[in-house]
Amino acid sequence: MTLDDKEFDTEKGFNGGGSVAERQSPGPAAAYDGQIDEGIAKDEDLHRGLKARQISMVRCLLPVPLSSRGPSLTLSSPRQIAIGGSIGTGLVIGSGSALTRGGPVGLLLSYIIMGFCAFATMMSLGEMATYLPSKRGFAYYGSRFIDPALGVAIGYCYLAKYLVVTPNNVVAGSLVVTYWTSAVPTAAWITIFIVLIVVLNLLGIKLFGEIEFWASFLKIVTLAGLILLGLIIDLGGVPNVDRIGFRFWREQPFSHYLFQNDTGVFLGVWSCMTSALFAYMGIELVGVTFGEAKNPRKTVPATIRRTFIRILVFYIGSVFVVGLILKATDPGLIAVTKKRTSAAASPFVLAIERAEIRVLPDIINGAILLFVLSAANSDLYIGTRTLYALAAQGQAPRIFMRVNRFGTPYYATALCSAICCIAYLAADSGSYLVFTYFTATVTLLGALTWMGILGSHIAFMKALKAQGISRDTLPWKAPLQPYAAYVAFVITAIVTLFKGFDSFIPKFNYKTFITNYCAVPFWLALYFGWKFVHKTKIIPSAEVDLVSGRREFDEDEAMWEEKEALRGKQPWWKRVWEGA
Repeated sequence: MTLDDKEFDTEKGFNGGGSVAERQSPGPAAAYDGQIDEGIAKDEDLHRGLKARQISMVRCLLPVPLSSRGPSLTLSSPRQIAIGGSIGTGLVIGSGSALTRGGPVGLLLSYIIMGFCAFATMMSLGEMATYLPSKRGFAYYGSRFIDPALGVAIGYCYLAKYLVVTPNNVVAGSLVVTYWTSAVPTAAWITIFIVLIVVLNLLGIKLFGEIEFWASFLKIVTLAGLILLGLIIDLGGVPNVDRIGFRFWREQPFSHYLFQNDTGVFLGVWSCMTSALFAYMGIELVGVTFGEAKNPRKTVPATIRRTFIRILVFYIGSVFVVGLILKATDPGLIAVTKKRTSAAASPFVLAIERAEIRVLPDIINGAILLFVLSAANSDLYIGTRTLYALAAQGQAPRIFMRVNRFGTPYYATALCSAICCIAYLAADSGSYLVFTYFTATVTLLGALTWMGILGSHIAFMKALKAQGISRDTLPWKAPLQPYAAYVAFVITAIVTLFKGFDSFIPKFNYKTFITNYCAVPFWLALYFGWKFVHKTKIIPSAEVDLVSGRREFDEDEAMWEEKEALRGKQPWWKRVWEGA
């Protein structure tokens, strides 16, 4: 019996006796009780006919893993998703406009600061997941440690994020293809891309799992190749191209944004912080797999440590290289921000063009288009399964649990697909402008999710202290904690609060203001609405349940350790592969 086998009640907390703290501590919304109506999915229906790697990829992308049955995740699958699932438009497209606003040094500093916040979020989630592993996803910890209403707010914010980011990636796809031609109407590309991702989602998770497995592999290989190529260009390894070195850093380390003085430099860096926050959105995705992993007290710390390396290499390494080989005032970058659709949407493609390498820009632009469409495909999948999971927990209408013969929740898919049609706004307003609007909204929703995770960890630390439990007893003590959670929460909150500063400069722009802050009243309405209807209360630190489920999991851990010992030492090549 695991932690999630226990029955929860929204208002009363844990059912079936237990300690005083267990009975008094309100749990999250009632779990799906296993009584399945006709036409409503069983867990096995969602996994029917899959290969092991397909199940791993699918369950990595589930917002709330649906079952304890079936293959568990190995060490490598969550690690691959941690980087492959989060690489998207923010890094390969958004970093270009950020470079024009902040300059190469401002861009790099912003990615370092927000990279710290991303890693702190992962560490916070890791400490909670190793102490109390759960198959309910990270919203569960907000319900257990703070208030059930907070868990609902986090869950719906996560759903809203993927309802918006899917059309955002569709718009990004229409922006990428304009590198080749602007003759085809934007609406035509949007229609093609929406139909494509909807069809792929309706055909079932077997095909989806296969596509996402290879797409994640392609993302990692392509981005590593781009970093290596960028260093070759910078060091003069391309024929007929001079060595660049740190020339652009010396000429203009920081850009001016809105003002041509020191204030403009500060605002440029601050604007880059928002872009970096958007680029890191999705890195928390691996956190929903922790409850599905074999022996999470071993695999979770290993995954988080390697996530740190990947942040350094793929994110910070990428923007470092882009700042070396591409000038912040490059006309191509400015052309994209001015909505001239003939320009290369990605700074990587533009840099290769400037190096006069033939054919390769088209190949890389094609790979980036696959990045974007893969992201749109997985985002639609996550959105439908988030809605499915909310319905399974009694937090959304049960009709969204109905599935077709391929195991696809078709009502949930229909709703999420219909919302994709807001991408057609780009046909009138321009792809880049609509992309920036969607990006602003997605960034805010993602930031609220991060703050929910960090706030849950802070409450977890306070509960440990109030109940006399030392941090030394934690199965995994993350470095810099608990202080990193506080610092990351404050930084994320400040960036979120002031991310829409350009809505007021030089004059008030209501469209920019709405897209930058519309998610705040949405979150408040969810939290206080659920709190009012279900009469939930904030749980005092001394009454937070830190006991239920731990003993059962400790027994499972002993079983995993015994199996690991029987397996013996692995061959060197396998240890190297897992380490990579």
